[in-house]
Amino acid sequence: MPLDFFKDICVYFLIMMNKLSIKLVVAVVIFAVFSALAGVVLAFHSWGPYHWARTSNPFALKLGDNVSGASWDAALSVAATDWSSSTVLDTIVVAGATNPKNCKAVTGRVEVCNSKYGNNGWLGLAQIWITGGEHITKGVVKLNDTYFNTSKYNKPAWRNLVMCQEIGHTLGLDHQDEDFGNANLGTCMDYTNDPSTNQHPNAHDYEELALIYAHTDSFTTVLSSGPIGNGKKGIGSVEPDENAEFGVVLKKDGRGRPSLYGRDLGRGEKVFTFVYWAK
Repeated sequence: MPLDFFKDICVYFLIMMNKLSIKLVVAVVIFAVFSALAGVVLAFHSWGPYHWARTSNPFALKLGDNVSGASWDAALSVAATDWSSSTVLDTIVVAGATNPKNCKAVTGRVEVCNSKYGNNGWLGLAQIWITGGEHITKGVVKLNDTYFNTSKYNKPAWRNLVMCQEIGHTLGLDHQDEDFGNANLGTCMDYTNDPSTNQHPNAHDYEELALIYAHTDSFTTVLSSGPIGNGKKGIGSVEPDENAEFGVVLKKDGRGRPSLYGRDLGRGEKVFTFVYWAK
């Protein structure tokens, strides 16, 4: 065998071995990373840095019961129990402190209301007020009986899904999926055409709450005791054109409809509105 040819063969094998070594190192690194994450499900569906300020975990968040009728009472009870399964918070149903027609926010808690809000297009909405760029100070959930009294939506599954989802938003959670046609994820934080298996939080939701509330604050925005003071009126009236008062569209759902609005109230205060539209 000629010497030059032998040299060429040796160089070729060295190059190939070098390439294989690089690929092997990359493969080992990738394997190591995924091995380290084995059994850990990463859930990233908070909708910003927004959270209730508190000095310790778990903390108790009051849900004001301004709903009427056995169906809504049942849905609120189920949602409060579900979210209390979180390791970082408990949601406790207490007497309501507002008129369901306008559902005014109350500082330090979440007011949950149902009423005939009109043919404005939405099934339910959640609003949170923010100060300091990240701290939730109050919230409201509105459930629109104009639609829930129809045969399509007057079902426990729809009531459970929307109630659970809107309360989830007031805790700082976003949707896991906004495409209505995708397979259900088994969570109320998922848009769907069929609510049958999307009525409760899933493991992703609890993991995300643990991430959101992993740190504590030096103060609290959660009402623990003392007299109840009413905050500002919730964004919007009961008129059909109230959507214009929600502010700027920040996000759209899988059907191209606004799902998140933001409005600057001045003095360092903002309000965000999540909307679940009727089909």
